[in-house]
Amino acid sequence: MYLERHKKLASHVLAFLRERYQIELANLVIEQPPKVEMGEFALPLAFELAKRLRKPSRKIAEEIVAALPLPEGFEKLEVAGAGYINARLKRNLAANALVSGETIGVSDHADEGAANVSGKILVEHTSINPNKAAHIGHLRNAILGDTFVRLLRAAGHAVDVQNYIDNTGVQVADVVVGFLHLEKRSKSDIVELITSTPRFDFYCWDLYAQVSRWYEEDKENLKARLEALHAIERGGNDIAWVAELIASAVLRRHLETMDRLDIEYDFLPRESEILRLHFWDAAFQQLKEKGVLYFESEGKNQGCWVMKRPTSSKLSDPTLLPKEGERMGHLASGAEENSGPDEDAKVIVRSNGTVGYVGKDIAYHLWKFGLLGLDFGYRRFYRYPNNHEVWISAEHGEPDHPHFGNVAAIYNVIDSRQSDPQNTVIEALRLLGYTEQAAHYTHFSYEMVALTPRCAMELGYEVSEEDRAKAYIEVSGRKGFGVKADALLDALIAAAKKEVDSRHPELDDEERARISGQIAIGALRYFMLKFTKQSVIAFDFKEALAFEGETGPYAQYAVVRATNIFRKAGVDPEWALANEVDYARYFADESGTEIWELWLLAGKTSFVVEQCIATTEPAFAAKHAFQLAQQFNNFYHRHHILTEADEGRKKFLLATAAVVRRELSRILGVMGITVPPVM
Repeated sequence: MYLERHKKLASHVLAFLRERYQIELANLVIEQPPKVEMGEFALPLAFELAKRLRKPSRKIAEEIVAALPLPEGFEKLEVAGAGYINARLKRNLAANALVSGETIGVSDHADEGAANVSGKILVEHTSINPNKAAHIGHLRNAILGDTFVRLLRAAGHAVDVQNYIDNTGVQVADVVVGFLHLEKRSKSDIVELITSTPRFDFYCWDLYAQVSRWYEEDKENLKARLEALHAIERGGNDIAWVAELIASAVLRRHLETMDRLDIEYDFLPRESEILRLHFWDAAFQQLKEKGVLYFESEGKNQGCWVMKRPTSSKLSDPTLLPKEGERMGHLASGAEENSGPDEDAKVIVRSNGTVGYVGKDIAYHLWKFGLLGLDFGYRRFYRYPNNHEVWISAEHGEPDHPHFGNVAAIYNVIDSRQSDPQNTVIEALRLLGYTEQAAHYTHFSYEMVALTPRCAMELGYEVSEEDRAKAYIEVSGRKGFGVKADALLDALIAAAKKEVDSRHPELDDEERARISGQIAIGALRYFMLKFTKQSVIAFDFKEALAFEGETGPYAQYAVVRATNIFRKAGVDPEWALANEVDYARYFADESGTEIWELWLLAGKTSFVVEQCIATTEPAFAAKHAFQLAQQFNNFYHRHHILTEADEGRKKFLLATAAVVRRELSRILGVMGITVPPVM
């Protein structure tokens, strides 16, 4: 409701400015007044026009208010202060629109961010190395990515969800070394271990830490890593076979872990196929032909294929780009002279001929946008309990498969430490001439997750006096200090179950377990989302599971409380929304303004969804859920709905509870949080 009125007001005012003043504005700022009594929208427009029209802002505002016809659904325009224009809605019409469900589903009207993209959007998230169990940091990535997928789909976008699997990297090689060199296991031993170990990824977690210590004991041991790494990249040998076996087993465990959080994927592209299907070869050819890469013949990067840093002026004019074999210092006439090699250039192909991570990533993103001329093979890999199928890349796949790639926009959920490689990929796309694609490639960055000292001790870690005084303790997979995702979920569910068992002994064990899971997962997802992406999170059990404050259980409880109102009244929420209510009358009474604020907040769901997408910041959804739950709880305590004597007013109060219940459930659903029947 709020978003629709917001856009209607904007388009109406912009059309008026064109006709009255012959002024075109690219964007119209619309704010909310500090008090709802002043109206629902405030336009600081006159301040922007004052210089253009050479008039006082107050006078311009008065002119606009006098001449601007009221948009449909608006009651009044007023001048405030030095030149603000406040707009008041017809509250009864706005309430009827909200009751009828005018909310999420905004892609036809959105004007920025992902919404102006015509075509499928790809969100890549999670991307855990398949060498050990997922940890708490991976949970932040997956929850952010999954929530952004839900936001996009709520706004009407078609979305593909991909989870990139680096199954040929050093982390997988290290676990292979652990099995073959430390534990001296045969191929059949490893097969038996996988089939007999329910949490094989936990086993690999401990082995990975052991291998790290083994390398530290004797640097000669690192030769085993290099041997394994080269064998895995070549493929077609026993070491590569073992790596494939281990990575696939760990990957299945990752999918099972994320399924506990209701997180699903559509496609799992693997680095092994990027190598063996010659994606890099095709990308390398493009990069050389268009002069994006050049061969360095001297300096520290001698023998490497490198790419100029984005800040270089030498890449700003494509006519000055070198041909294959030329160095950037030997440019055509008119180019800036270079007295020596560019030591800051980005190495894409090392002097030994191996391509770095960024090079493979450039090739992968050319495929994502349909610009590579090659495709993966595809085979079914995993089926979720709801029968949704996950496909994985293959050299030779199944003939009938969904279409992946060739998307219009990309969002990569990768932590902030990867900003430099991500920027390099974007710059490579620009230099190749794919400027539109580069503009629709977003690095969805975020900061790390740590533990509070209290949380670390609750998980059984020894914490020194020095660390106990810190705000948070960083985790390290290589050192074996961290929180496995499944272990964290188990601990959260166990803690929630203690509370549920004490509050609802009348329920059977299965129901109490199900409710405990909903509360625990809601607590975890909300905790990971309430902080802005660029905040370091210090995870804490007690804070996440609290039933009061800015938490998932607090928001869930507000919905349960609203549901209980209808259960006790003997009616359902849909009945309350279908009733005829004289909204104009009840919004005009002495408590009408306070209740209207609750309606107005409830009506912002679609506005918040669009705000989250435009800013790639799901924290706005968490904040909206908390504010809505908080205002509803205030409403609940001030108004005794079930004992209200005035039947008309009782219907009005029930409709208020029904609207808030629906909108709070919707925003929680976008966050991947379900609401249990009881708390």
